[in-house]
Amino acid sequence: MSQSVVCQAPIPSFEMTDEQIINLFLASYRDRSEYTIRNYRFAIERFRQFIYPKRLGDVQWTDIEDYKNALLTGRFTSEGRKLSSASAAVHLASIRSLYKWASDPNIGLLPHNPTTPIRLPRIHISDRNRYLTMNELEKLLAALKSQSNRNHLLGLMLALTGLRVSELVRLQWNDFQEAVMGSSIWLIVRRGKGGKSRDVKVPDILWEIILKYRNDQRLNPGEPSDNRVFPISVRQVDRILVKARKSCSLTKKATPHWFRHTSATLALLHGASLQQVQQSLGHTDITTTQRYLHTVEQIKKSAPDYVADSLKGFLESVEKK
Repeated sequence: MSQSVVCQAPIPSFEMTDEQIINLFLASYRDRSEYTIRNYRFAIERFRQFIYPKRLGDVQWTDIEDYKNALLTGRFTSEGRKLSSASAAVHLASIRSLYKWASDPNIGLLPHNPTTPIRLPRIHISDRNRYLTMNELEKLLAALKSQSNRNHLLGLMLALTGLRVSELVRLQWNDFQEAVMGSSIWLIVRRGKGGKSRDVKVPDILWEIILKYRNDQRLNPGEPSDNRVFPISVRQVDRILVKARKSCSLTKKATPHWFRHTSATLALLHGASLQQVQQSLGHTDITTTQRYLHTVEQIKKSAPDYVADSLKGFLESVEKK
Protein backbone atom coordinates (compact mmCIF):
# COMPACT_ATOMS: atom_id res chain seq x y z
CA MET A 1 0.00 0.00 0.00
CA SER A 2 1.43 3.35 -1.04
CA GLN A 3 2.00 5.95 1.61
CA SER A 4 1.13 9.59 1.09
CA VAL A 5 3.98 12.02 1.38
CA VAL A 6 3.32 15.20 3.33
CA CYS A 7 5.32 18.19 2.09
CA GLN A 8 6.47 20.43 4.88
CA ALA A 9 8.06 23.82 4.72
CA PRO A 10 11.84 23.71 5.07
CA ILE A 11 13.03 24.56 8.55
CA PRO A 12 15.70 27.28 8.59
CA SER A 13 18.95 26.26 10.24
CA PHE A 14 18.52 29.21 12.59
CA GLU A 15 15.59 31.37 13.62
CA MET A 16 15.47 34.64 11.77
CA THR A 17 14.42 37.88 13.35
CA ASP A 18 11.45 39.78 11.95
CA GLU A 19 13.87 42.41 10.62
CA GLN A 20 15.81 39.77 8.67
CA ILE A 21 12.60 38.31 7.23
CA ILE A 22 11.40 41.75 6.14
CA ASN A 23 14.76 42.60 4.56
CA LEU A 24 14.74 39.34 2.60
CA PHE A 25 11.18 40.00 1.47
CA LEU A 26 12.00 43.50 0.26
CA ALA A 27 15.13 42.20 -1.45
CA SER A 28 12.91 39.90 -3.51
CA TYR A 29 11.25 43.08 -4.82
CA ARG A 30 14.49 44.68 -5.96
CA ASP A 31 13.10 45.01 -9.50
CA ARG A 32 10.42 47.37 -8.17
CA SER A 33 10.86 51.12 -7.81
CA GLU A 34 12.40 52.67 -4.70
CA TYR A 35 9.06 54.38 -4.13
CA THR A 36 7.24 51.02 -4.01
CA ILE A 37 9.79 49.45 -1.68
CA ARG A 38 9.67 52.44 0.65
CA ASN A 39 5.88 52.21 0.85
CA TYR A 40 6.04 48.48 1.55
CA ARG A 41 8.50 49.00 4.38
CA PHE A 42 6.44 51.81 5.88
CA ALA A 43 3.25 49.72 5.83
CA ILE A 44 4.97 46.70 7.38
CA GLU A 45 6.67 48.71 10.12
CA ARG A 46 3.39 50.40 10.96
CA PHE A 47 1.78 46.98 11.35
CA ARG A 48 4.61 45.80 13.60
CA GLN A 49 4.01 48.76 15.88
CA PHE A 50 0.36 47.75 16.15
CA ILE A 51 0.98 44.08 17.01
CA TYR A 52 3.90 44.73 19.41
CA PRO A 53 5.07 42.80 21.42
CA LYS A 54 3.91 39.98 19.14
CA ARG A 55 6.23 38.79 16.42
CA LEU A 56 5.16 38.27 12.82
CA GLY A 57 4.99 34.51 13.26
CA ASP A 58 2.63 34.80 16.23
CA VAL A 59 -0.01 36.85 14.43
CA GLN A 60 -3.48 35.37 13.90
CA TRP A 61 -6.16 36.42 11.44
CA THR A 62 -8.00 38.22 14.23
CA ASP A 63 -4.98 40.52 14.68
CA ILE A 64 -5.09 41.44 10.99
CA GLU A 65 -8.83 42.10 11.14
CA ASP A 66 -8.35 44.25 14.25
CA TYR A 67 -5.61 46.21 12.49
CA LYS A 68 -7.85 46.79 9.46
CA ASN A 69 -10.58 48.20 11.68
CA ALA A 70 -8.05 50.36 13.56
CA LEU A 71 -6.89 51.91 10.28
CA LEU A 72 -10.43 52.64 9.13
CA THR A 73 -11.65 54.06 12.45
CA GLY A 74 -8.51 56.00 13.43
CA ARG A 75 -8.06 53.94 16.58
CA PHE A 76 -4.40 53.29 15.82
CA THR A 77 -3.21 56.91 15.79
CA SER A 78 -3.14 59.26 18.77
CA GLU A 79 -4.85 62.00 16.74
CA GLY A 80 -7.56 59.58 15.61
CA ARG A 81 -6.86 60.05 11.91
CA LYS A 82 -8.88 57.63 9.79
CA LEU A 83 -7.53 56.17 6.57
CA SER A 84 -9.67 55.96 3.47
CA SER A 85 -10.66 52.52 2.22
CA ALA A 86 -8.13 52.84 -0.59
CA SER A 87 -5.26 53.79 1.74
CA ALA A 88 -6.12 51.02 4.20
CA ALA A 89 -6.23 48.53 1.34
CA VAL A 90 -2.74 49.58 0.24
CA HIS A 91 -1.38 49.04 3.77
CA LEU A 92 -3.04 45.64 4.06
CA ALA A 93 -1.89 44.58 0.59
CA SER A 94 1.74 45.09 1.67
CA ILE A 95 1.23 42.90 4.74
CA ARG A 96 -0.58 40.27 2.68
CA SER A 97 2.31 40.14 0.21
CA LEU A 98 4.82 39.69 3.04
CA TYR A 99 2.92 36.80 4.63
CA LYS A 100 2.19 35.13 1.30
CA TRP A 101 5.89 35.20 0.41
CA ALA A 102 7.27 34.21 3.82
CA SER A 103 4.78 31.35 4.36
CA ASP A 104 5.35 29.83 0.92
CA PRO A 105 6.34 26.15 1.38
CA ASN A 106 9.51 26.74 -0.61
CA ILE A 107 10.55 29.57 1.72
CA GLY A 108 9.04 28.65 5.08
CA LEU A 109 10.17 31.66 7.10
CA LEU A 110 6.74 32.06 8.70
CA PRO A 111 4.51 29.17 9.82
CA HIS A 112 1.25 30.33 8.23
CA ASN A 113 -0.50 33.14 6.37
CA PRO A 114 -3.03 34.87 8.67
CA THR A 115 -4.12 37.28 5.94
CA THR A 116 -5.86 34.59 3.86
CA PRO A 117 -9.39 35.07 5.33
CA ILE A 118 -9.12 38.87 5.44
CA ARG A 119 -11.17 40.89 2.98
CA LEU A 120 -9.69 44.18 1.84
CA PRO A 121 -11.88 47.26 2.40
CA ARG A 122 -14.24 47.98 -0.45
CA ILE A 123 -12.89 50.82 -2.55
CA HIS A 124 -15.38 53.22 -4.03
CA ILE A 125 -14.39 54.29 -7.51
CA SER A 126 -13.96 58.06 -7.43
CA ASP A 127 -11.76 58.56 -10.49
CA ARG A 128 -14.72 60.15 -12.25
CA ASN A 129 -14.30 63.22 -10.03
CA ARG A 130 -10.53 63.44 -10.18
CA TYR A 131 -9.82 65.07 -13.47
CA LEU A 132 -9.16 68.59 -14.68
CA THR A 133 -11.28 70.33 -17.28
CA MET A 134 -9.49 71.78 -20.32
CA ASN A 135 -9.85 75.26 -18.85
CA GLU A 136 -8.42 74.15 -15.50
CA LEU A 137 -5.55 72.30 -17.16
CA GLU A 138 -4.66 75.32 -19.28
CA LYS A 139 -4.71 77.62 -16.22
CA LEU A 140 -2.50 75.22 -14.27
CA LEU A 141 -0.01 74.83 -17.14
CA ALA A 142 0.16 78.62 -17.51
CA ALA A 143 0.90 78.95 -13.79
CA LEU A 144 3.68 76.35 -14.12
CA LYS A 145 5.06 78.25 -17.13
CA SER A 146 5.26 81.41 -15.02
CA GLN A 147 7.37 79.49 -12.49
CA SER A 148 9.94 78.12 -14.94
CA ASN A 149 10.37 76.27 -18.22
CA ARG A 150 11.27 73.14 -16.27
CA ASN A 151 8.05 73.18 -14.27
CA HIS A 152 6.04 73.85 -17.41
CA LEU A 153 7.60 70.84 -19.12
CA LEU A 154 7.02 68.79 -16.00
CA GLY A 155 3.29 69.56 -16.17
CA LEU A 156 3.15 68.86 -19.91
CA MET A 157 4.84 65.49 -19.44
CA LEU A 158 2.33 64.48 -16.78
CA ALA A 159 -0.66 65.65 -18.82
CA LEU A 160 0.34 64.38 -22.28
CA THR A 161 1.96 61.05 -21.38
CA GLY A 162 0.03 60.08 -18.22
CA LEU A 163 3.23 59.09 -16.42
CA ARG A 164 3.15 58.30 -12.71
CA VAL A 165 5.10 60.90 -10.72
CA SER A 166 7.57 58.22 -9.57
CA GLU A 167 8.23 57.37 -13.23
CA LEU A 168 8.62 61.05 -14.11
CA VAL A 169 11.36 61.77 -11.56
CA ARG A 170 13.31 58.65 -12.64
CA LEU A 171 13.14 59.59 -16.30
CA GLN A 172 16.57 59.87 -17.96
CA TRP A 173 17.58 61.50 -21.23
CA ASN A 174 18.62 58.20 -22.78
CA ASP A 175 15.10 56.83 -22.17
CA PHE A 176 13.98 58.69 -25.30
CA GLN A 177 14.38 56.52 -28.40
CA GLU A 178 13.74 57.18 -32.07
CA ALA A 179 11.45 54.75 -33.89
CA VAL A 180 12.96 52.44 -36.51
CA MET A 181 11.65 54.50 -39.41
CA GLY A 182 12.63 57.73 -37.66
CA SER A 183 9.10 59.06 -37.84
CA SER A 184 8.43 59.31 -34.10
CA ILE A 185 9.99 59.41 -30.64
CA TRP A 186 9.17 56.86 -27.95
CA LEU A 187 9.81 56.99 -24.24
CA ILE A 188 10.96 53.80 -22.51
CA VAL A 189 9.46 53.76 -19.02
CA ARG A 190 11.78 51.48 -17.08
CA ARG A 191 10.70 49.74 -13.89
CA GLY A 192 7.17 51.07 -13.79
CA LYS A 193 4.59 49.81 -11.33
CA GLY A 194 5.15 46.13 -10.65
CA GLY A 195 8.69 46.38 -12.03
CA LYS A 196 7.35 46.34 -15.61
CA SER A 197 8.63 48.44 -18.48
CA ARG A 198 6.59 49.93 -21.32
CA ASP A 199 6.92 52.25 -24.32
CA VAL A 200 5.03 55.53 -24.50
CA LYS A 201 4.83 57.57 -27.70
CA VAL A 202 5.95 61.20 -27.34
CA PRO A 203 3.74 63.63 -29.30
CA ASP A 204 5.70 65.71 -31.82
CA ILE A 205 4.81 69.03 -30.20
CA LEU A 206 5.95 67.75 -26.81
CA TRP A 207 9.22 66.47 -28.29
CA GLU A 208 9.94 69.95 -29.71
CA ILE A 209 9.48 71.48 -26.24
CA ILE A 210 11.68 68.76 -24.69
CA LEU A 211 14.49 69.43 -27.19
CA LYS A 212 14.34 73.18 -26.57
CA TYR A 213 14.48 72.61 -22.83
CA ARG A 214 17.46 70.27 -23.19
CA ASN A 215 19.34 72.76 -25.33
CA ASP A 216 18.71 75.46 -22.74
CA GLN A 217 20.04 73.13 -20.05
CA ARG A 218 23.23 72.52 -21.99
CA LEU A 219 23.80 76.27 -22.27
CA ASN A 220 23.49 76.65 -18.51
CA PRO A 221 26.81 75.59 -16.90
CA GLY A 222 25.34 76.04 -13.44
CA GLU A 223 23.04 73.01 -13.75
CA PRO A 224 24.09 69.93 -11.74
CA SER A 225 25.47 66.91 -13.57
CA ASP A 226 22.53 64.52 -13.58
CA ASN A 227 21.27 62.40 -16.46
CA ARG A 228 17.70 62.66 -15.21
CA VAL A 229 15.36 64.96 -17.11
CA PHE A 230 13.96 66.25 -13.81
CA PRO A 231 16.56 65.79 -11.03
CA ILE A 232 14.05 66.42 -8.24
CA SER A 233 12.05 64.31 -5.76
CA VAL A 234 8.39 63.29 -5.74
CA ARG A 235 7.75 65.66 -2.84
CA GLN A 236 9.28 68.55 -4.77
CA VAL A 237 6.89 67.85 -7.62
CA ASP A 238 4.00 67.94 -5.15
CA ARG A 239 5.14 71.30 -3.79
CA ILE A 240 5.52 72.72 -7.31
CA LEU A 241 1.95 71.76 -8.18
CA VAL A 242 0.56 73.09 -4.90
CA LYS A 243 2.20 76.46 -5.56
CA ALA A 244 0.86 76.56 -9.13
CA ARG A 245 -2.62 75.57 -7.99
CA LYS A 246 -2.71 78.36 -5.42
CA SER A 247 -1.38 80.96 -7.85
CA CYS A 248 -4.19 80.29 -10.34
CA SER A 249 -6.85 79.94 -7.61
CA LEU A 250 -7.68 76.36 -8.54
CA THR A 251 -9.87 74.79 -5.88
CA LYS A 252 -9.31 71.18 -6.95
CA LYS A 253 -6.50 69.32 -5.24
CA ALA A 254 -4.78 68.59 -8.59
CA THR A 255 -2.07 66.15 -7.46
CA PRO A 256 0.28 64.54 -10.02
CA HIS A 257 -2.14 61.62 -10.23
CA TRP A 258 -4.92 63.99 -11.28
CA PHE A 259 -2.85 64.71 -14.41
CA ARG A 260 -2.81 60.96 -15.08
CA HIS A 261 -6.60 60.74 -14.72
CA THR A 262 -6.98 63.78 -16.96
CA SER A 263 -4.67 62.31 -19.60
CA ALA A 264 -6.63 59.05 -19.72
CA THR A 265 -9.98 60.85 -19.79
CA LEU A 266 -8.99 63.20 -22.62
CA ALA A 267 -7.48 60.34 -24.63
CA LEU A 268 -10.68 58.26 -24.43
CA LEU A 269 -12.87 61.31 -25.02
CA HIS A 270 -11.05 62.09 -28.27
CA GLY A 271 -11.10 58.60 -29.75
CA ALA A 272 -8.29 56.53 -28.22
CA SER A 273 -9.17 52.87 -27.63
CA LEU A 274 -9.15 51.27 -24.19
CA GLN A 275 -6.22 49.10 -25.29
CA GLN A 276 -4.20 52.15 -26.35
CA VAL A 277 -4.79 53.90 -23.02
CA GLN A 278 -4.05 50.68 -21.11
CA GLN A 279 -0.70 50.31 -22.88
CA SER A 280 0.22 53.97 -22.42
CA LEU A 281 -0.63 54.06 -18.72
CA GLY A 282 0.86 50.63 -17.99
CA HIS A 283 -2.25 49.02 -16.54
CA THR A 284 -1.85 45.26 -16.08
CA ASP A 285 -5.60 44.70 -16.08
CA ILE A 286 -7.83 46.49 -18.58
CA THR A 287 -10.60 46.72 -15.97
CA THR A 288 -8.47 49.40 -14.30
CA THR A 289 -8.56 51.41 -17.52
CA GLN A 290 -12.30 50.87 -17.86
CA ARG A 291 -12.86 52.97 -14.74
CA TYR A 292 -12.17 56.06 -16.83
CA LEU A 293 -15.17 55.24 -19.00
CA HIS A 294 -17.40 56.43 -16.13
CA THR A 295 -15.94 59.91 -16.49
CA VAL A 296 -16.08 59.85 -20.28
CA GLU A 297 -19.73 58.81 -20.27
CA GLN A 298 -20.50 61.66 -17.85
CA ILE A 299 -18.84 64.19 -20.14
CA LYS A 300 -20.35 62.88 -23.36
CA LYS A 301 -23.92 63.46 -24.38
CA SER A 302 -26.30 62.04 -21.76
CA ALA A 303 -29.96 61.07 -21.79
CA PRO A 304 -31.30 64.58 -20.93
CA ASP A 305 -29.34 65.99 -23.90
CA TYR A 306 -31.19 63.70 -26.32
CA VAL A 307 -34.53 64.74 -24.83
CA ALA A 308 -33.55 68.40 -25.17
CA ASP A 309 -32.58 67.83 -28.82
CA SER A 310 -35.97 66.25 -29.58
CA LEU A 311 -37.71 69.28 -28.08
CA LYS A 312 -35.28 71.85 -29.46
CA GLY A 313 -37.70 73.33 -32.00
CA PHE A 314 -40.51 73.59 -29.46
CA LEU A 315 -38.31 75.11 -26.78
CA GLU A 316 -36.88 77.71 -29.16
CA SER A 317 -40.35 78.73 -30.32
CA VAL A 318 -41.51 79.10 -26.72
CA GLU A 319 -38.52 81.23 -25.81
CA LYS A 320 -39.19 83.58 -28.74
CA LYS A 321 -42.70 84.33 -27.53
